[in-house]
Amino acid sequence: MTALSHITSARRRLHTRAFAILQTAIAALAAWYLSVLLLPDTRPVFACIATVIAIGASHGAHRQRATQLVAGVVCGLAVADVIIHLIGTGAPQLAIMVILAMSVAVLLNGSELVISEAGVSAMLLVMTGPSGGGGFSPNRILEAVIGGAVALAITLLFSPDPILPVSRAAQAVFGRLGRALERTATALDTKDAERAEQALEQARSIDGLLREFDDALATSRETVRTAPTRFGDREPIDRYDRSLGQIDLAVRNTRVLARHSLRAIRAGEAPVELRDAVNDLAGSVWALAASYDAPERAEEARTLASSAAVNATALGATGGLALAEVAAPVRSAAVDLMRAAELVAGAPDEMPSDELLLMAAPTEETPWVLTFTEPEGALA
Repeated sequence: MTALSHITSARRRLHTRAFAILQTAIAALAAWYLSVLLLPDTRPVFACIATVIAIGASHGAHRQRATQLVAGVVCGLAVADVIIHLIGTGAPQLAIMVILAMSVAVLLNGSELVISEAGVSAMLLVMTGPSGGGGFSPNRILEAVIGGAVALAITLLFSPDPILPVSRAAQAVFGRLGRALERTATALDTKDAERAEQALEQARSIDGLLREFDDALATSRETVRTAPTRFGDREPIDRYDRSLGQIDLAVRNTRVLARHSLRAIRAGEAPVELRDAVNDLAGSVWALAASYDAPERAEEARTLASSAAVNATALGATGGLALAEVAAPVRSAAVDLMRAAELVAGAPDEMPSDELLLMAAPTEETPWVLTFTEPEGALA
């Protein structure tokens, strides 16, 4: 990688986190002044620390995680501030404080984040020294609470766009899925085993993108539920949420399709007749990808997937075993894409349409099931 690409990559990373960095600076400043106002004669270091922790946890993660981190800070400070006046400060005391703070967090059934943050906060208090006065003071604990509250308020009121990360993650999935289907169709048409193998590898690589899609969707769902400024984004996020399960099934069936196609090509029995049906699947994927911003495109996605299902059903019923084996996942993936398109368009999630139920029913001529699964190493 060249120096220019390193610089470009670094700038991209900074750009994606710039908003969170600005939020952190503003929240730390607000927490400082609010702590000084509410807790006179203090230097509210721990308010700023709690703010940075909470903002960092809230960026790209659940606010529950941010709350847990602040709870760990409070737990560590509470234990350390009480005990430090009894045993003083120093290296041995630091180790004792970590043991005590983490043990209390465990006894209170804290999560792993709470436990670790309790230990970190106890160490910080030992190193910075006890609060003013000769005995226990709740000021440090109140500082942490103020800092966490300010951070969470700012992230709720000034949340980043919840749609953009989900859209990018989804388009990455659709892009890889559509190209895998197009490559499979070309491999069937040209009986090219190498291209079919590339399509299979491409289909297998979608799993990681799906996990990123799921993670981005989980964060955005929470944002549109809790951030008042983002309530208006609930419907676009719901469109992604409703269809995620069907997209996952379509990816699985595409992987099976690529695997069966490769096996048929290697055996010299490539079902060339199915190339148009697979191309229709790819077209359905591209239309479905566009339908999240333009829901009227969902009907196009559904029509293309329906065409692929009808063709695969007819060919699978009249051809040989190799053709039927490849036609089955084509039909299954088509049904998944049809259902995803219906869900994007706002169809109820509880029950498929009558047409899909009819298509899903096996017959004597087409006795396969909708979703195929088999071991990854099942290549002939």
